[in-house]
Amino acid sequence: MTDFLTTTTPVILTYNEEPNIARCLERLHWARHVIIVDSFSTDATQKICEGYANVTFLQRAFDDHTQQWNFGVQATSTPWVLALDADYVLGTGFEDELAALNAPDDVDAYDADFRYLICGKPLRACLYPPRAVLFRKDRCHYIQDGHTQLLHVPRKCAHLTTPIDHDDRKSLTRWFASQDKYALLEADKLTAADSSTLRPQDKLRRTMFAAIPATLIYTLIVKGTILDGWRGWYYTLQRTIAEVMLTLRLLEKKFSKDAEP
Repeated sequence: MTDFLTTTTPVILTYNEEPNIARCLERLHWARHVIIVDSFSTDATQKICEGYANVTFLQRAFDDHTQQWNFGVQATSTPWVLALDADYVLGTGFEDELAALNAPDDVDAYDADFRYLICGKPLRACLYPPRAVLFRKDRCHYIQDGHTQLLHVPRKCAHLTTPIDHDDRKSLTRWFASQDKYALLEADKLTAADSSTLRPQDKLRRTMFAAIPATLIYTLIVKGTILDGWRGWYYTLQRTIAEVMLTLRLLEKKFSKDAEP
């Protein structure tokens, strides 16, 4: 039986994560070794990370998330990797579940559910999907998928029962800048993709009108974030604005194409 607490290395990407990184690292005290791959932060990220004895702080010029993640994975020396964003906080009991884990040989990865927090307070639901976070280093690798990276898992992906908190406390200004970058990449992906290969939500996005009201109604009413008060409205507006930004980028690409001779 594999001892996951000693054969797993957490890997975290950072860039100016001063508002988040300490909360993430505090829940990794069980790990013998934590790899940080930093894109040359200009805030106190490096100083905070170097305050933890089990952290190795590496820096690499950012080109894309896929290359950054694969670089971090290759820097580990254990058979299993726990891939975390700097705004993830492991839920209570996560390390206990990890210690008791017995992975069959045909399981290459484990995904986890997420609990979304706004200013430290959890929402009752969110649109954040389960994500593969724990995986075998020798079998899995990252590939680019639109605005984000996708972990290629050759065989089975099992499920962890302990959720992870997503609690990003960076500024709204930073959020807008990030969303615009994501929208550009996602627009490129949606424009180039064969419709038959797209998920239903991506087909909705390609209509360039339906995704915006659908996101607002689905998040607020179906997911019930309206019951979370102003935090629920804040999250719903963020998700809706993200769809607006993507639609604007899709329209921009359409107009550019229409203007070609």
